[in-house]
Amino acid sequence: MQNKEVSHKKAAILGLQHLLAMYSGAVAVPLLIGTALRFNSEQMTYLVSIDIFMCGLATVLQLFRNRYFGIGLPVVLGCAIQAVEPLKMIGKQFTIGTMYGAIIVAGIFVFLIGGQFSKIKKLFPPVVTGTLITVIGLTLIPIAIQNIGGGDATASNFGDLKNIAMGFLTVIIILIIQIWGRGFISSIAVLIGLIVGSVVAACFGMVSLSAVSEASWFHFPQPFYFGMPHFEWSSCVTMIIISLVSMVESTGVYFALGNILEKKITAQDLKLGYRAEGLAVILGGIFNTFPYTTFSQNVGLLELSGIKTKRPIYWSACLLMILGLLPKVGALATIIPTPVLGGAMLVMFSMISVQGIRMLIRVDFKDERNILIVAVSLGLGLGVSVYPTIFQALPTTAQLFLGNGIVVASIASVLLNVCFKGKEGLDKEQDKQEDERTMVVETK
Repeated sequence: MQNKEVSHKKAAILGLQHLLAMYSGAVAVPLLIGTALRFNSEQMTYLVSIDIFMCGLATVLQLFRNRYFGIGLPVVLGCAIQAVEPLKMIGKQFTIGTMYGAIIVAGIFVFLIGGQFSKIKKLFPPVVTGTLITVIGLTLIPIAIQNIGGGDATASNFGDLKNIAMGFLTVIIILIIQIWGRGFISSIAVLIGLIVGSVVAACFGMVSLSAVSEASWFHFPQPFYFGMPHFEWSSCVTMIIISLVSMVESTGVYFALGNILEKKITAQDLKLGYRAEGLAVILGGIFNTFPYTTFSQNVGLLELSGIKTKRPIYWSACLLMILGLLPKVGALATIIPTPVLGGAMLVMFSMISVQGIRMLIRVDFKDERNILIVAVSLGLGLGVSVYPTIFQALPTTAQLFLGNGIVVASIASVLLNVCFKGKEGLDKEQDKQEDERTMVVETK
């Protein structure tokens, strides 16, 4: 892992790699919601381009640590995918203004409770955080496999041999460069895999430039582009619940970053991180985009590249903002074939799971309680991810919360740990974790 700061030239290339890794996830939310609400082409163009711009701005808010907000870790923010279905429901049942009003209220809520929510740190010892990070990676892997197959599992050509070949070619390229590459080349293995995979796919007619030709040259953010916000209580409560889901997910990501960087994540770190996300969500509502949260896939890329400084992420944020203002240039990133992107995702998401497993290695599995915490939490998290409709008999609000495998795994691991070990056990776990961190620092 490299502690030394990289040059701006190398940081720009690494930033582009981070951008490409998260781009499809970032544009998926506006595309899904815009299509469901029957936005016209002009509205869709605005939605996608300004969403990308706001991803960059939200990332800067998180990177730029100050006394009020910003965790100051190398993390990228993007649209919260779990917000798609609730926002579609609000937009269809009420109005677009109601949808954005609910987003603004949720952002204010996150900002205000950031300090209180950060005090739950002791509820996340290694047995909990290791389980949570493992579940995050494992629940994302099916998305990568689906993309390798073509993206749409219901399509007639899903699993086409051409798709599978491009996906696994990308995986092989990344592995070859990661193992036999030297220095900086090794750290941009994913970027090279995406480029080479796309070039080969283009030879088989799998790359279309229509998105580039149809995009406009310039767009600028406009507050309340779709009209003034409206505030309806049930919609606001729904989005607050979704924000709590995102906060739980972000907690796991923050601890994963702390583990990679060998940095102790304090309650103050968590508070500043939550507040930055709250500000990003508020801005999303004002500029008519969507809620923003920490992106897990970029954590896997951080581990894979071995570069843990913030400079590449600053470059990624700047590039996102530039692409958001220049839709035609930004559309270039959308021509990467879905199977190629899926191959890169497979490697990155698997790395997140391995990071969680590495944390679990430090757990005392001679204690049967720890075995039960990990086993039951993993089982529930993965089970709900495969069949999120298992809770369809519950009220809609409960479904929004419990239909997310990562959240279910978080709740299960925290509750089981508290039930099995009690307050005294939690305090001992925290003291042990702090002692381990101190030993790591002293040995360096």
